[in-house]
Amino acid sequence: MNSIIENIKNRKYRKKKRINRSKAGDITLFAILLLFGAFSAFPLIMTASNAFKPLDELFLFPPRLLPRNITFDNFRDLSELMSNSWIPFTRYFFNTILITVLGTFGHVLIASMAAYPLAKYKFPGRTLIFTLVVYSLMFAPQVTATPNYIIISRLGLIDNPAAIILPAIASSLGLYLMKQFMEQIPNELIESAKIDGASEYRIFFTIVMPLVKPAWLTLIILLFQRLWITDGGSFIFSEELKPVSYALRQIAQGTIERAGTIAAVSFIMMIVPVTFFIFSQSRIVETFSHSGMK
Repeated sequence: MNSIIENIKNRKYRKKKRINRSKAGDITLFAILLLFGAFSAFPLIMTASNAFKPLDELFLFPPRLLPRNITFDNFRDLSELMSNSWIPFTRYFFNTILITVLGTFGHVLIASMAAYPLAKYKFPGRTLIFTLVVYSLMFAPQVTATPNYIIISRLGLIDNPAAIILPAIASSLGLYLMKQFMEQIPNELIESAKIDGASEYRIFFTIVMPLVKPAWLTLIILLFQRLWITDGGSFIFSEELKPVSYALRQIAQGTIERAGTIAAVSFIMMIVPVTFFIFSQSRIVETFSHSGMK
């Protein structure tokens, strides 16, 4: 069984044959990619640079890309404002971690378990269910905001972290990605596991999930980024239940004197998801290329 799985992995991730190009073509392609890469990275570099600029450099026009006099005053001011908050800042972090971890883990687990029968079993209504899942991806969050609020309100979950966690778990994007990825697993592999006496749960957790690792890693990254920056929206009103992004934005809302604090807040909110993405970007590209999403 292990040898079969290894052969599938080797076949799946083998390197493609290199396209023959001239050296001039390689240099041109590299220059184009470098130009687009620098253009894409410019906002990130500017955000990180602003966090270490003094106030006089923040208001220069045209703005400088890198700070001339590096300072940590923005972070010291932010720390002082956080220490004066009447709700302990650790409470905000706990709320964010609770929402992010439970929402991400629940979404990956539920989406994977729902995608497995859609990908590997034929039953009445299978095509209709997947069609509805695909159609649900076409609706913007603004369209579903009112129905979501009505459902959460009737469930009595207003002012409860579950108001953010449950919609995240029920997101249809994960079901789509996992189903598309699981369809590539040979049926013979699952049938041979059943012949060996493996149960459905064992097949799912020891064979299927390891083979679709790029897909569920991508789900973790995408949902982690979304939940990390949530501020509670129209579901959470209690100050003690607000996530850390809400607290940071409240601190940043002030006069022009807090421009440096705002820059520090932007940098802190950006650094965690960006770091997470940098170490996992190859998995994301691989998942979307295999699932057919553009």
